[in-house]
Amino acid sequence: MSKATAINLFSLRTPQMRAFHLSWLAFFICFFAWFAVAPLMPVIKGEFGLSKDQLANIVIAAVSVTIFGRILIGPLCDKYGPRIVYTCLLGFGAVPVIGIGLVHGYAAFLVLRLAIGVIGASFVITQYHTSVMFAPNVVGTANAATAGWGNAGGGVTQTLMPIILTAILGFGVGNALGWRIAMLVPGIAMLIVAWLYWKYTQDCPEGNYKDLRAKGVEIESGKNGGWAVFKAASTNYRVWMLFVTYGCCFGIELFVHGVAASYYVDKFHLDIEQAGLAAGSFGLLALFARAVGGIVSDRVARIRGLDARTLLLFVLMLGEGIGLLWFSTTQTVTMAVIAMISFGLCTHMACGSTYALVPFIDRKSLGGVAGIIGAGGNVGAVAAGFVLKGTGDVQQTFAYLGSFVVVASLCAIAVRFSAEHKSREEALYQQAMEQRRNAAGMQPDAMPEAG
Repeated sequence: MSKATAINLFSLRTPQMRAFHLSWLAFFICFFAWFAVAPLMPVIKGEFGLSKDQLANIVIAAVSVTIFGRILIGPLCDKYGPRIVYTCLLGFGAVPVIGIGLVHGYAAFLVLRLAIGVIGASFVITQYHTSVMFAPNVVGTANAATAGWGNAGGGVTQTLMPIILTAILGFGVGNALGWRIAMLVPGIAMLIVAWLYWKYTQDCPEGNYKDLRAKGVEIESGKNGGWAVFKAASTNYRVWMLFVTYGCCFGIELFVHGVAASYYVDKFHLDIEQAGLAAGSFGLLALFARAVGGIVSDRVARIRGLDARTLLLFVLMLGEGIGLLWFSTTQTVTMAVIAMISFGLCTHMACGSTYALVPFIDRKSLGGVAGIIGAGGNVGAVAAGFVLKGTGDVQQTFAYLGSFVVVASLCAIAVRFSAEHKSREEALYQQAMEQRRNAAGMQPDAMPEAG
């Protein structure tokens, strides 16, 4: 069985589409759990008596350990396969998500918040799994759609967790116990999805890596995986350019998820539910905007090749930076939400556009490439956290970040490919299109390609 050349959204019959749907669902649940505590911070801040400095440390902790998790998990996917790696991450990651409800002080809370950050590495597995399941003509769309729908977990958690807390409080439970009970919801969901992933997915179209290697079958992304894959990826300058761009789009996204609800409470005096709805509008853009970034990248590549993908990323990042500068000047809640949605569209689309490029950087080191670039997102979020810690003001921090993004957009157009590289990718693309035409000829009722 070969890579899928079309995305049949309403089908679960093939291993490619099962991987598609379960990978975005797993990432959605992980993202939901990763930031489930963020919209509850106004309550937790009051209970623990947290200072601004401590709050900044918590924001940094939420995303810092993910840097190392993403770097490590890509080569692990190459070595052991995405199925077992995702199952383990979901299962073990549920422990600190549930466990954070047992703490009663800042130090322990900080440690558990740090541990929860490991599940942010789930993104790399999602992108890896769809990259090995889908052909060049639709892989950008597949990567962006699964990542975007998964990222929507960040928006849903901003809106849903305050509602869950309010419902629990309605039974007469106090705030101190209520937020702890609420954290059981994402933890249990992770365990359920871990079981689904183990039971219903496989590593690649041909089967599981362990079985294929036992038969002596060569695996596209590297036969052995591990350190060799990471080393090869780390010597490719394109990886580090996209490391920077992803830090300035996904890093900003993570930062917004961590501070938005509290920002709307402190700046515009909204209550926790209103702030959750305002902050959630940013995350919910991921339901479509990231996918649109991948779809547009696939479409422009049909006309102008790989270079068009990098130009698109540059334009989106420039729009993001300008939008952030606008957001930092808003003085009313209505204008703030409008500005946030505007720069959020560019941010999510830039994320999708970045990972529409990832599969074309180095096919033999896919896990290492995906891991390093994915880690860049968290480096960006950590850097934003330190800027916040230095300024002590969220609005001023957004202004600085907007300027950084404008400058970093130049890294996108610095990504270039040799004529040989582009020729090789074009041949693979044409091969995929030929397979698609043949499949369409055999199955005239097949669904049209998504994107």
